[in-house]
Amino acid sequence: MAHVASWQNICTKVRGIGKTAFAVLTLLQLAAISVSQARAVEVSDFPFLITCETGGIHLAFYLSRVGQDGVAVYMTLAGQAGTITLDGMPERVADTGTPSSCSGKTLQQLRSAGQAYYLQR
Repeated sequence: MAHVASWQNICTKVRGIGKTAFAVLTLLQLAAISVSQARAVEVSDFPFLITCETGGIHLAFYLSRVGQDGVAVYMTLAGQAGTITLDGMPERVADTGTPSSCSGKTLQQLRSAGQAYYLQR
């Protein structure tokens, strides 16, 4: 009978290790997916400059950084900021409610309109 109890203890431990190993492998796969998606977006995918006109004032937004989430942050020399993703539309960080020539346009539309400037590779 002692043999059976020992065998059951070993089986229980092996099952516990199997569940733990499965959980660890699942977490590693999820981490690898999120890292590969973060690397899919590079700084060179974004324009280095976006120009917008608001109320007769022309603003130049320079690329400041690209986060791991794929959101690019643009800044003016006056401290105004905006964000955009590769397939999204620009958003001002401190929205004044005043529409600009960039409002509602994707990066492709800004490029077509001559408002997005990319570095030559």
